[in-house]
Parts: sequence; structure tokens; C-alpha cells
Amino acid sequence: MKKILVLLIAQILVPHVAIAQVFEGTARAVDGDTLDMTGLRIHLLHIDAPEAAQDCTINGETWHCGADASATLASLVNEQTISCVSDSRDLHGRHLAICRTREMTLGERMAALGLAVVDIEAPEEFRVAGDRAKASRLGLWNSELQMPRDWRAANLPDREPLAAPRTMAPAKATQSRTYRDGSGCTIKGNLSRRGEWIYHLPGQQYYDATRPEELFCSEADARLAGYRRSKV
Repeated sequence: MKKILVLLIAQILVPHVAIAQVFEGTARAVDGDTLDMTGLRIHLLHIDAPEAAQDCTINGETWHCGADASATLASLVNEQTISCVSDSRDLHGRHLAICRTREMTLGERMAALGLAVVDIEAPEEFRVAGDRAKASRLGLWNSELQMPRDWRAANLPDREPLAAPRTMAPAKATQSRTYRDGSGCTIKGNLSRRGEWIYHLPGQQYYDATRPEELFCSEADARLAGYRRSKV
């Protein structure tokens, strides 16, 4: 199994600021703005790419723009070590993150290629990349584009969110036992069927059956990331 390095960065110089998590490892593209790191779903911040099943039209001809966006992101992350920084999740349970390879910021590159729409709150470099692609009529901007959010509203009206947004808790000094084995951290963080963020310790009733979304080395780390301890 591929390993993902999960780091908690305590922002000790600014009190009451949320903890950020850093995920590092290889990834696969789920669609044009979503990555999967061995079970962790990560949405690229500041962009919205067409859904994998979404089609666009160029001069009356069908263009599978969603599939092309997915394939492009897949080529960008192929066999690369990806580093993603996240401090929250979206309504679908995905980590919201800025992700980079050694050479590029993935969201910015997708915008520069004209394969993603940039949101209005994006950093300047994202907006500049998107504006240049639009001015040059690259990718989506050379098509009769239905905005991804409008396509989802028309075609995926019944898609239910997995959970409400979750922001990481502020850091505070604490001590706790470390749970680690030869493969790394062993505390399993999981999103329950009821939409609750719960962590399971080795030896607890549902530990072996739990597929982790995140792994932690201590209960303090799990709590800082917004999880509570399983009751059984």
C-alpha cells in the first residue's frame, strides 16, 4: 500500500488560527479538480473543472471536456509526489487544498490550460492564469461552455453531501500516547454513516473493520483535526 505522509502544522505564532494538514504522496485524478490519495479525497482549491461526464460543444461538435480535464490532471500527477495543504473540508467530505508537484501548482496549471474556471476569491496568480486562458480562448473558453456548477445542478440534483464543512481545531499544548507501528501512525480517522468525524484506536471494537480517511499518531492530533474518539 502506498504511504501518505500526514503532518499537522501548528500555527503557534497566530493564536486561534486553524491547524493545517499537509498530505504528501502519489495521487490519482478522480476528475479535473479532485484527487484521491489512497482513500483521501482532495478537492483543488480555487478552481471548478467540468465533471468527468460533462460534455461541451465546439462549432456544433461534441467535445468530452470533462473527460479531457480528468485526463489532463491525471497526466500532471502521474507518478509525481504531490504535496497538498488543507485546513477544511467541503460539503462532500473532501479536503479543500492547494496541491503542488515540484514543478507546479496543480489548480493554477489547470486554469492556465483553460480546463477549469477560477473562483472570484482565488489568489492573484490563479486569476491571472485563468484570465490569460480566457483571452487566448484555450480549452473551455473555446467552447459553448455550461459552467460546471450549472451542469451539476441540472444533471446531479440528488447528489447528497457527506457532511457539513469541518475546519481543523486550534492547536493547544497537550500530551498523549503515541500509536505507531512499522508502517506508520495507526489511529484511524473515519467519516461515519451519520456524518460524524470519529477516530478509532487499535483494539477498539470497530478498528479492524474501519477504512481510514486519515491516520494519526496520537489522540491529540486526531482531536486537533476535528475528530472525536469512538465510544466503542
